[in-house]
Amino acid sequence: MNFMLRNVLILLSAALVLAACDTPQQQGDANLTSQVDSVGYSLGYFYGSSLANEGVEEISTNSFIAGLHQGLDQEESQLTEQEMQLVLQTYQQEMQQNMAMRQQEEAMVEEESGREFLEENAQRDDVEVTESGLQYRVIEEGTGVQPTAESEVEVHYRGTLIDGEEFDSSYERNETATFPLNQVIPGWTEGLQLMREGATYEFFIPGELGYGNNPPPGSIIRPGSVLIFEVELIDVKE
Repeated sequence: MNFMLRNVLILLSAALVLAACDTPQQQGDANLTSQVDSVGYSLGYFYGSSLANEGVEEISTNSFIAGLHQGLDQEESQLTEQEMQLVLQTYQQEMQQNMAMRQQEEAMVEEESGREFLEENAQRDDVEVTESGLQYRVIEEGTGVQPTAESEVEVHYRGTLIDGEEFDSSYERNETATFPLNQVIPGWTEGLQLMREGATYEFFIPGELGYGNNPPPGSIIRPGSVLIFEVELIDVKE
């Protein structure tokens, strides 16, 4: 199954390292006095991180190590292969359900704080609100070409959350971004069509016009987050 296949190489490597040790160390700081110690620690740490990313919150290390040694020594398993597959499949399903529930709860909290922010922000004299709920502020107007939903545009931008934390910036990379407007989040597709080349706008994008409950993996963006973008429209491609 996928859960096992993703980690089988790490498990095999960890088994070899653990087999070199007479007894497993207890939880705590490791004694990294040799290469074998450091390799074992590194494999254990990476595998532990991988399990945490899968949603595993706790594991019986004694059972884990016993299973590794019995497998390495080709001893008879205490569970049949079918039983082990069923246990892991059931556990993975439970983890996925729990993770989905947590994400939904986090999204509800984030959406509530986002609504409060947008309601207050909409009262500003310099902020406009479109029919979709997109909010924007004109920092500098442009005089060039105005893009359509099918246009390819070149921009500089900076993205932050409502608490001011920055999650992306082309300025930081010192490199502009170029993309078709029909291949980005709805808030960008709508918002950039309001601009002309040379303009700089600030957009306040509700969660449903951003990433919704599915933010990019590894991003600090939380499910349901309101996104704030300062965007400079540099060029509309012919």
